[in-house]
Amino acid sequence: MKKWIFFYSLVLLIICPCSCQEGEFFDVVVYGGTPGGVISAVAASRNGAKVLLIEQTNHVGGLSTSGINTAESEHMINKAITGIALEFYVRMGEQFPDGYFETFHDGRMLNFEKGDPAFFFESHIAEELYVEMLKEAEVTVLYGKYVDSVSKKNKTIDQIVLTDGTTVNGKMFIDASYEGDLMARSDVSYTYGREDKSTYNESYAGIRFMDDTLSARTIDRHGKILPYFSKDSGLKPGTGDDRVMNYNFRLSATKIDSNKVEIPKPDDYEPSQFDLLRDYLKNYPETKLNRLMGIYERGSGKFEFNNKQDALISLGLFGGNREYPDADYATRKKIFDDHKSYTLGFLYFLGHDESVPEKLQQEMRSYGFCKDEFIDNDHFPYYLYIREARRMVGDFVFTQKDILDERSKEDAVMLGSHWIDSHHVQRVQVSDSTFTNEGRIWHKVTEPYEIPYRILLPKTDEVSNLLVPVCSSLSHVAFCSYRLESTWMQMGHVAGTAGALTVKNKTTPAELKLSALREQLAKEGVIYKIEELGEYDDYDNE
Repeated sequence: MKKWIFFYSLVLLIICPCSCQEGEFFDVVVYGGTPGGVISAVAASRNGAKVLLIEQTNHVGGLSTSGINTAESEHMINKAITGIALEFYVRMGEQFPDGYFETFHDGRMLNFEKGDPAFFFESHIAEELYVEMLKEAEVTVLYGKYVDSVSKKNKTIDQIVLTDGTTVNGKMFIDASYEGDLMARSDVSYTYGREDKSTYNESYAGIRFMDDTLSARTIDRHGKILPYFSKDSGLKPGTGDDRVMNYNFRLSATKIDSNKVEIPKPDDYEPSQFDLLRDYLKNYPETKLNRLMGIYERGSGKFEFNNKQDALISLGLFGGNREYPDADYATRKKIFDDHKSYTLGFLYFLGHDESVPEKLQQEMRSYGFCKDEFIDNDHFPYYLYIREARRMVGDFVFTQKDILDERSKEDAVMLGSHWIDSHHVQRVQVSDSTFTNEGRIWHKVTEPYEIPYRILLPKTDEVSNLLVPVCSSLSHVAFCSYRLESTWMQMGHVAGTAGALTVKNKTTPAELKLSALREQLAKEGVIYKIEELGEYDDYDNE
């Protein structure tokens, strides 16, 4: 009953959100209600700023409330997650009954005790907590709004205009969106795709052929290349391009009948779309579902479905995101819909197509969507998993060497520790009957590294009052370690505190005294120097 009361309260909040009066002036405006954006807004407000948070959907929390039910701590040093991010996870642990985390069989939470951070959770519970934290901080929230244009005077943003004509005035702006749309419309330098190996002297940069060449038809009966394949037109390892890694939806599923909703057949279902999968299953009829998808056991009898990084074919729609980073909103909506149709079609095909082995069909049909998740969206996630889109290019760019070799930074403001992790980028046709998946990176990082304040800042001659904690100034390779919600939440904390201090001290983010910022962050529980972390044993038994 509590969940349904929360839902109807949330609907009322969305229908009648905290309103922003035309001409109202805010100290800090945060664009993007992602986890990083929520924490940015909370941090700024706690530091005395009047804050507006602008969210593009009708739900805050980004992927943490759209199916990613982990802090990714299984690939991180847990103690390196600090500040308001850690507070969020500790408060999350208070939401669940005794014995809840004993149901998990993935990650490091099997010895959970009261007061520990809950690095695994459920989407609707995470949304409740984000909303609660925003309410406590008295942050004004606008839902369903997109930035249209930005007005600048002398390198300073003074106003942004939303697509419905709403004007928003502020002193400091923070772009915490996955796409960096506010940043891009502010004429800030940015890029997307992969740098050439020589650009920053990164061994993992550019095109990467590390997976086997596989046998399967790559052309149809007319000799036309099948959908989702790229032609091998002289692709050279290490060469840069404008492609980003696969996108997919992170789905919440269950086998418990009382909370189970049948996975629907999409209206535009076309089984020929899955000819490659049909061929694969013909050759490997004993294939189990966990070879085609990442299936992670969660609490309350739930499972999280993900693209399987090293699979032949999975939930990632190869090539379907090619235009996304720099696309207009209408094109992005089409890309979203294409991914949704593909996802539902993929699951329906596995559960119902006569070419699929019966045991695999039965395994797929044993799952359904969760009745208590995304209940105003047919139990389907609100957000597509945008693993990477635009990346700002500041005066300093954080790269592979800053993670693996030069791990200390004079202007460090937080710690990172996630592995360097890129899903496949493209499926390359080698011949009419062979192909390979390209672009994957999987490098284990076992020591923390310091992330500098500089990656938040646009170039000094571009914008003076903008901070970018999500699409920050990193290379593709470094971004593959940075691109975690728990990391973005911590950098969002830094950005929110810096934004509020900037307004309070009547300065700019670039001129803000680092000592004052770090002193305040330390008071707020942030650890930003490796030597302050103390001992950790995350990888001792591996």
